[in-house]
Amino acid sequence: MDTKVKTDTSQLRINGDRLWASLMELAQIGATPKGGVCRLALTDLDRQGRDLVTRWAKEAGMTVTIDKIGNGFMRRPGRNNSLPPIMTGSHIDTQPTGGKFDGNYGVLAGIEVVRTLNDHGIETEAPIEVAFWTNEEGSRFVPVMMGSGVFAKAFSLEHAYAAKDTDGKSVKDELERIGYIGPQEPGDHPIGYYFETHIEQGPVLEDHDTTIGVVTGVLGIRWYDCTVTGMEAHAGPTPMALRKDALQVATQVMQEVVACAHRHPPHGRGTVGMVHVHPNSRNVIPGEVKFSMDLRNATDADCESMDQDIRAVAARISQETGLPIKIDLVSSYTAQPFNADCIDAVRRGAQMLGYSHMDVVSGAGHDAVYMARLAPAGMVFIPCKDGISHNEIEDAKPEHITAGCNVLLHAMLERACR
Repeated sequence: MDTKVKTDTSQLRINGDRLWASLMELAQIGATPKGGVCRLALTDLDRQGRDLVTRWAKEAGMTVTIDKIGNGFMRRPGRNNSLPPIMTGSHIDTQPTGGKFDGNYGVLAGIEVVRTLNDHGIETEAPIEVAFWTNEEGSRFVPVMMGSGVFAKAFSLEHAYAAKDTDGKSVKDELERIGYIGPQEPGDHPIGYYFETHIEQGPVLEDHDTTIGVVTGVLGIRWYDCTVTGMEAHAGPTPMALRKDALQVATQVMQEVVACAHRHPPHGRGTVGMVHVHPNSRNVIPGEVKFSMDLRNATDADCESMDQDIRAVAARISQETGLPIKIDLVSSYTAQPFNADCIDAVRRGAQMLGYSHMDVVSGAGHDAVYMARLAPAGMVFIPCKDGISHNEIEDAKPEHITAGCNVLLHAMLERACR
C-alpha cells in the first residue's frame, strides 16, 4: 500500500448528500402513497430497481456479474485481483408495505463507498464488491433470504427455482421474464470478508441515543405450533368448574411464552403472533386453540434452554388442568455469531470517527447470516425512527445514514488495503 493511502484514509468521508439522494431516487420505484415502497422480488418494479442500481455501478467503473439465482455482484478492481473481494451488500426487494431503507441502504452504501474511493483516487489491494441478493424478504416467494441461501448452499437452486407465488408463478420463470438469470453458478464466487450495513429495525439504538450498533451476532430462532385440546360446550348451561376451556388454558401457556423470554435474559425473546380458536363462536366454550410461539436467543444453547423451559411449563399446565397440550417445532434457525475481527473493525471505525456506539444483537435475519458461513462477516446498525421497519413510515436520519456508511468505508478499507 502506498504512503498516500496510509496517511490519507483516516480523513476519508463519504458524500452523505449523494447517498441520501440515491436512496430517495431508488425509493421512487414502487413508491407508495404513505411514503414507503412496494417492490416485491422479481416483479417488473424489482427489475427497474436492479437496472438502476447496476447502471450506477457501471457508471462508477464497476463490472457486474449475475448468477443463476439472480444475485448481483458489482466489482471495483484492486491492485491484486487474484485476492478474494472485500464484499458488502444487502437487498433491494421490499415488503408489500415496506420502507425506503430496509436492505436498500446496505446496497447503496456499498456503491457510495466505491464512489468515494473513486473521488479520492484510492486504489485498494483487494477488489471491492457490492452484492444485491435475490428475494431476501420472502414476501413473494419462500424461503426468505433466498439468494444468499442458495449462494451458501443452505438449500438448492432447484428448490428455489420451484418456489411459487400466490398466482402460481415460479421463481425460475420470473427470473427469466425480468432477464436476471445469469451464467454464474451460485457460490462459485470467493469472498474475503463480508460487511452489511442496515437500519436496526428495532428501538434499542434510539432508546440509548446511540448512532452505531456494533452487531455481535444474529439471534437463533425457533418457531412452534402449540395446540390445546378441550371440549366445546354451551357457554350458558355449563358451570365453570365443569368446563374444559381450551382458550383459558392456552392463554396460560401464552403468558408463559413471554415469561420464558424474561427468564433467559438479556437476549431472550418470546412472542405469540397467531391464534386460531375453534369453533370461534360467541356462546361456545372453545374446544381447541392453536397458536404460534416464536422463541429467540443469542446462542443455540440458550435457545435449547428456552425450548426445554416452555415444554416443561406446558407439561405442568397440562397436568394441572387435565387438557392435552401439544408443542410442535415447525422451523428453526441457528444463532449466528459474527467474526471477532469484523466486529472489532466496526467498533474501531466508530471510535475513530467519533460516533457513539454500543454492542447489539440482531433479532432479525439478514443475508449476512448466510455469508458468515462462508467468510468472516460483520454488520453495522444505525437507528431507525421508533424502531419501526417493514412499514411505509420506516424512517432514518440522514446523519445516521452517513455515519453508518462512513463506518462501513473504514471497516472495508482496513481489510482491502492491507
